Amino acid sequence: MAEARPILYSFRRCPYAIRARLALCQAGITVELREVDLKRKPAELMAVSPRATVPVLVLETGRVLTQSLDIMHWALAQTDDAQWLAQGDGATSRQWVATADGDFKHGLDRYKYAERHPERSQQAHRDEAVRCLIEPLDTALQASGHLGHTGPCWADAAVFPLVRQFAAVDRAWWESTPWVATRRWLEHWQASPLFAASMQKYPVWQPGDAPLRFPA
Repeated sequence: MAEARPILYSFRRCPYAIRARLALCQAGITVELREVDLKRKPAELMAVSPRATVPVLVLETGRVLTQSLDIMHWALAQTDDAQWLAQGDGATSRQWVATADGDFKHGLDRYKYAERHPERSQQAHRDEAVRCLIEPLDTALQASGHLGHTGPCWADAAVFPLVRQFAAVDRAWWESTPWVATRRWLEHWQASPLFAASMQKYPVWQPGDAPLRFPA
């Protein structure tokens, strides 16, 4: 009989799903991964989470976590050998993530999909995102290269996928920017074994498929 594991509904490129998978990998927690086609969301996902956004983690107890940050904190509460929770100052870490998920994501979406938001130029949307997160992030990273006290913390892992998405919109422009500390931080995370493990490719899940372990 197959061992029962938490079930993670995920979409590989979603920044919120990436942060959840990073935390699960960091904590060494194995789950059954169900890769979702966002255009054809499975009934099983909608049954446990009517909003049907990813990530969603269904625990063996039946408890359902529908927010990426909740999944991160649940995973790290099980095992946190790198002290991601302790490294992050509570209020400061929460503020970094709130800014990334709020004003920065607002600007990022309009920068990435500027044709849908013609009320302002693409550069204006980009500048908005830079002002609210990239510039202050670079100042913070110049001191130590991470957002934790003496090492990376959960806020690094939560903010990184959104900055990665921002940098990918215009790679040539990003590489020419003056935010050296932020670019170095981004490159470090993208080159890490942890990120490689979190970005394994899985086929889209269908009911009846054999369970797929994540990380493999």
